[in-house]
Amino acid sequence: MGLEGRERVLAYAFGMGVDIDHAVKLPFYLRAVGLRDKRGYYWRSSLQEPVALLWIVPLCVFLGTLLPILFFSIHVAMDYSIRFEKMPFYPYSPWVTRGWLTSIPDKVKEGIVFVLLLAANLAFYWLHHRV
Repeated sequence: MGLEGRERVLAYAFGMGVDIDHAVKLPFYLRAVGLRDKRGYYWRSSLQEPVALLWIVPLCVFLGTLLPILFFSIHVAMDYSIRFEKMPFYPYSPWVTRGWLTSIPDKVKEGIVFVLLLAANLAFYWLHHRV
């Protein structure tokens, strides 16, 4: 995509950085269940739910770029393709969903996303470096 400087920072921050809430919630997880693997523990916060667009959209207007919305949307789309509980309007609504395409196994969806992202990266590389 040819992202440089500030654009690259925004892409990483809104594509991967929103998972920082896991580090914030780690002490609560350890206090609640210890070092065991507890499936179904709610790791998420409103930072990585669609409701975060309420502050991301004004930020984009202020910064004059759509990159945060683009990379945040990709992150949310990948999260919502996996069948763990999500609360898209948290903390404003207690409504819970398991995302979309719940009848398709998560491993299949993860494989498809991997192949699509690999193909997109190869296409961007080819377009950027073709002679």
